[in-house]
Amino acid sequence: MVQFCLTVFTQGQTTSVNNVIYPRRMVRGHVHACFESSCQVSVMATTKRPQDECSSTDEKKKKKKKSEKESREEPAELCAAVEDEQVKRAVTEAWSRKTTYSHGDLELDCQPFPHCIFRNFISSQAFAENLKKELLEINFHEKSNDLYKLKQSDDLKKRTEPHIAGLRAALFGRFRSWLGEVLGVELEPTVDISCAKYEYTDVLLCHDDELEGRRVAFILYLVPPWQSSDGGTLDLYTTDSNLQPQSIVKPLVPSWNTLVLFEVSPVSFHQVSEVLSQDKCRLSLSGWFHGPSLERPPRHTVAPVQRNPHLPRDETVLLEWINPIYLDISYQEQIQENFEDSSEIQLKGFLKEEKFKEVSEALRLSQIEWKKRGPPNKRRYEAAALDSLPQCVSACWELLHSEAFFLLLSNFTGLRLHYLCPADDEENGDEEKDKKQQDDGEATGSSNEPSSADVSREKEPSTPLCCGEVRRWSHGGYTLLHDGEAARAEYALDLVLPFGCAGWQSEFGGFTCYVANEEDEELLTVYPEDNSLALVYRDKETLKFVKHVNHKSTSEPDGSSTCREFYDFSFVYYE
Repeated sequence: MVQFCLTVFTQGQTTSVNNVIYPRRMVRGHVHACFESSCQVSVMATTKRPQDECSSTDEKKKKKKKSEKESREEPAELCAAVEDEQVKRAVTEAWSRKTTYSHGDLELDCQPFPHCIFRNFISSQAFAENLKKELLEINFHEKSNDLYKLKQSDDLKKRTEPHIAGLRAALFGRFRSWLGEVLGVELEPTVDISCAKYEYTDVLLCHDDELEGRRVAFILYLVPPWQSSDGGTLDLYTTDSNLQPQSIVKPLVPSWNTLVLFEVSPVSFHQVSEVLSQDKCRLSLSGWFHGPSLERPPRHTVAPVQRNPHLPRDETVLLEWINPIYLDISYQEQIQENFEDSSEIQLKGFLKEEKFKEVSEALRLSQIEWKKRGPPNKRRYEAAALDSLPQCVSACWELLHSEAFFLLLSNFTGLRLHYLCPADDEENGDEEKDKKQQDDGEATGSSNEPSSADVSREKEPSTPLCCGEVRRWSHGGYTLLHDGEAARAEYALDLVLPFGCAGWQSEFGGFTCYVANEEDEELLTVYPEDNSLALVYRDKETLKFVKHVNHKSTSEPDGSSTCREFYDFSFVYYE
């Protein structure tokens, strides 16, 4: 049996991350949220001088006139294609046959999934300009989570501004009727519409918009002159045989007064690419027409990542790689105490400096084969093929996979990641069992030796396992929360050891967020920091994601471009 120089001390009660982790609606693509506010009016009766009464009356009249003016709906005239019966019949036939069709400002394409474009959707340019002005005067809220970063308005279904009310009435009135006839379904009168502003680095990542009741999604652009180089395109994805998104085949560049709609379905994967312009605002109205959802086949399930037991490496690997301070028993006890209080800790300067530098330099070598990880509705980053790793990088990977390191983690966290580490209640349980056996023996005169039946009833300890990879993060990288991950969530210890983070700023993204399932509050954020080992213990209600790495990561203070990237070893350990 391997002899370890590490001392194993009594494990305390482990504590899962309080409130840990993440929320987020598990139904992807539900970007807009409704914010309803109520007003409370209090009227006080007081005695005033006659002139005060006149003044008050005049003021009320002014307010009433202003309110009447605001609530006066301005009729919205839509493009001629919507009023043309012959065009409607042609669109209906093309949609049912999944073929293309175009007429004037209307264009229908069914690849990669059915979508329709209406240029000059609002016939009056003055109406469109006034609509934009009204929208820019309402309140917007900054929204940011794993899927998106943008500014969004409250729900617009009760706004009384003339042009907002007029367009809403046109969309969910006669245009809804036109669309229902084209699709051959009865669309509900449900009003579901909001406004979004996308500015520099704002993004909405890959999703399908599926949520019960949504049948058709729409977006009306009110943007300045826009080019593809400005970003903010509506990107449509192809899907594979498992209905998973593959690649972008059609990027739609926003243009003034253009409406795009598409059928919400199991294959309607799309994204709003990151806005790259630093001086333009991508203003749009968006929402859904509700009706019977399209039938969805069973969702594709991906086999879980393979987990492996530790590699047979003794303590010499720790002495070779790890900062000696972290091998000191008394310091390990202090680390465990802190970890059990908060369920997370960062150990700075974890590797010996010379080892850290050697691995950092080797990770930049061209010999490493980096493979893209997807699909884009779940993740986008690069992972190294293990058989292509330089020797020192491979040795570091083996360190984190070694038996000695499993034991070290047990000492850091109090988790049972090695058979030498006692279970949570083992110490107290053994004392109580010994006392009970002694009492029973005194009462019956029998031996205190446990019976074979007692032994067989004792639970066999599970074998600690881990899985890990070496990742490269650069502009556009991210991971997303998804239904499958939430369903399979379990107790686990996350480990991240970053390299090449010098100069990396939090505003670039690339940090790991922990959230509580079905809630919207971020509970913990772990920022990448060179040679800082991050350990986080999460429970079944805790989820995590890596925030989208944005365009700021490629920019220098002088305005020039660069290619920033960093690397990390990402491991998950299971008791």
